[in-house]
Amino acid sequence: MFHDQRFYVALSFVLFFVIFGRRLWQTITAQLDARAEQVRHELDEAGKLRREAEKMLEAATREREQALADAALMIERSQAEAAQMAENARREAENVASRREQMARDRIAASERAAIQNVREKASALATEVAREVLMLHLSNHPDVGAALVDKALGSLPNALRAANQPSSSGQNAA
Repeated sequence: MFHDQRFYVALSFVLFFVIFGRRLWQTITAQLDARAEQVRHELDEAGKLRREAEKMLEAATREREQALADAALMIERSQAEAAQMAENARREAENVASRREQMARDRIAASERAAIQNVREKASALATEVAREVLMLHLSNHPDVGAALVDKALGSLPNALRAANQPSSSGQNAA
């Protein structure tokens, strides 16, 4: 037993641990405790970082939701504004069409008045010419009747002129 090498190796191993075991144990436990403390610190820091990341994610989510809400509100406002612009354009187009229609009606009415006036003037000229020819023919046959007709016509001329001016001015207003 004392001659075997394994005995001395075992004995030296036990003596080594008896002599240096306490220091070695303290060093190993100190190393392990330091490592455990470092791991705890890293875990705490990772937890802190995780909480901050979660807060940042929540903030980003809120900002995204707010941006979506703002975008939806902007879209609604844009649609309302576009509808208002379309309504204004429609009203403006109706007003322009109404004004052009009124202008056309006014031109038509003016053309009608001018045509009526033209017909009246031509009818008056024709009636005057016919009356002149009839009077000339009649007066050449009866000279005394001609003098009486001229006197009567000159006497009724002011009343006839007044009567002629009144219907034509009211006729133009009616047209």
